[in-house]
Amino acid sequence: MTAFAAASPDRRVVPATLFMLACAGVLVAGSLALGGCSQSADAQGGPPHAPPVSVAPAVQRSVTDSEEFSGRLEASEYVELRPRVSGTIDQVHFVDGALVKKGELLFTIDPRPFEAELARAQSQLVAARARADLAQSELARAKTLLESQAVSRSEYDTLSSGSRTSQADIQGAEAALRTARLNLDYTQVKAPIAGRASRANITVGNLVTEQSVLTSIAGVSKVYAYFDGSEQTYLRLKSAKAGEKAPRVLMGLANEQGFPHEGRVDFIDNRLNPQTGAIRIRASFDNSKGQFTPGLAAKLRMEGTSSYDAVLVPERAIGTDQTKKFVFVVGADGQAQFREVKPGALFDGMRVVQGNLKAGENVVVDGLQRVIPGVPVAPQVLKVDGLGMPIFPPPPGPPGAGGKG
Repeated sequence: MTAFAAASPDRRVVPATLFMLACAGVLVAGSLALGGCSQSADAQGGPPHAPPVSVAPAVQRSVTDSEEFSGRLEASEYVELRPRVSGTIDQVHFVDGALVKKGELLFTIDPRPFEAELARAQSQLVAARARADLAQSELARAKTLLESQAVSRSEYDTLSSGSRTSQADIQGAEAALRTARLNLDYTQVKAPIAGRASRANITVGNLVTEQSVLTSIAGVSKVYAYFDGSEQTYLRLKSAKAGEKAPRVLMGLANEQGFPHEGRVDFIDNRLNPQTGAIRIRASFDNSKGQFTPGLAAKLRMEGTSSYDAVLVPERAIGTDQTKKFVFVVGADGQAQFREVKPGALFDGMRVVQGNLKAGENVVVDGLQRVIPGVPVAPQVLKVDGLGMPIFPPPPGPPGAGGKG
């Protein structure tokens, strides 16, 4: 006691109780830290949560194969109108771009030189007939005189030859007259086909020859769509049974949705292009309403002639693994199975597939990137419409959207 009391008053002494509490706190903190580490380890070592995916059943229905092509429209008839005689354009009888009928007058070439030529040919025919009549009369008299031996046989033969020559002159004059009439008719240039005329390339007052292009006319009652098909397309077309209708071709223009116009294949070329391996195919379409213009680009879909039963899945259900196409099939155990498939034709968003896939099996249509083969998933089975397309539920609205204002 005396020694303790003699210590310096500035020296502080830590009570034993406080020291013991501090040690206890360190032990508690350590145990909590160890417990937290243990819980974290348990969380990392546990099984992962099953990723959510949307699935829909594959469907089976009767389909007809089809192929899509790009093509261009061309007129079924096309004429470059040229004069058949030379002369000066006297009149133009149509408006640029007008629809014209077959036989309608379009141009008039100055007919006066041809009228004069016609008159000359007519006069030559009259003269030839007059000479022929005279030769025939002389021959008739010579025949009478020959019987009485008043003329020689040589004179009679000469008159007979002259009569036949006169008849030949008549035929030549008649041919010249027909030619003159034709040339006069050709001064009226008429439309050889019905269709839509282009502009008048040569106007009134210009001299034209048989090489001059006056205008052009494109037939509009029917148009052709030309496109190139593959060798497989050609072989499929040629394998059609005798008596079957020509394949149907549907067409849509650049500003149209889908393929609203229907036509038929009416021509297949006689050889394949050796450089491209393609063959030219043509489909015809009615254009009585004049809605198609030659030169327009067109998208075409050619349908097959026979149908078959096929399994279809939504286009979005097909994944790509390098050169392979696949789908994920989810069974009753929730396991995602990898199935390789071979895609076929596309029908309204549904793709024909060939492979180890049956109708009714559920394929993943949303969340494909979250699927790991062999790892269970949490599938949500979607309803499908009449075509087999999945019907996705509407997205949830923002918080509080359904409450009262």
